[in-house]
Amino acid sequence: MLSRLRLITFDVTDTLLKFRSAPGHQYGEIGALYGILCDRNSLSTNFKAHWRKMTQEHPNFGLYSGLGWELWWRMLVKGTFKDSQINVDDNKLEAVASHLIEIYKTSICWQQGYGVLELLSYIRSKGIPMGIISNFDPRLSTTLVNTKLRHYFQFVLTSYEVGVEKPHSKIFEEGMKASKLKNLKPEECLHVGDKTLLDYIGARESGWHGVLIVDKDPELIKREYPEVDVNHLFPDMYHLQKYLINSARENLSVHSGSVTR
Repeated sequence: MLSRLRLITFDVTDTLLKFRSAPGHQYGEIGALYGILCDRNSLSTNFKAHWRKMTQEHPNFGLYSGLGWELWWRMLVKGTFKDSQINVDDNKLEAVASHLIEIYKTSICWQQGYGVLELLSYIRSKGIPMGIISNFDPRLSTTLVNTKLRHYFQFVLTSYEVGVEKPHSKIFEEGMKASKLKNLKPEECLHVGDKTLLDYIGARESGWHGVLIVDKDPELIKREYPEVDVNHLFPDMYHLQKYLINSARENLSVHSGSVTR
């Protein structure tokens, strides 16, 4: 596969970067700094509920409804805390929201996934350009700088700035344009992510190759999405790198054999 690729793009959340602690726990830590004491499990439950609510009512971080990404996050933060504690001071919640919006740009909240640096260094050594395609708000470039990953990528595309979310084909088309590679074809592109519909199927329906970094049983994914090839599922970046190295060796072996004949 590697020898046929001219562009490799990555998702970020749960692909390149992992949360250092669950959002509910992180919210609890910051809330406590402002005297807001809530049960962390309650915060986690309410965060998930408000994430679902906000993504349904105001998709793509409020871009389409005119809410805007920052107010989107402020509403999510305030709703998470208000549902976790009966009486919460609004001024304190505003301060907590501002604090959270800022620290989620940093390595305080994010850490690199296992094998990420090794894989990115390997791909760069092969001279293949890399980019980011992520359903994210405009803070992403800063977050990648702060987690020491930005320099690996030729471009960073967020759904908010492009105007559409994965799995829409437009965001993959914009990735090809952003690469500035002449005569680039979809079949020469690979997208690496963790969400079956958004990353794998979105890429494949755009004519790209797709692979997933998942810790879920491949057979369960196959059962839910029959179109998924279980050979394209990897538990971490280390195993994906191993696969790419082996595929490069096999291609070299086949090429050498054809020359010998």
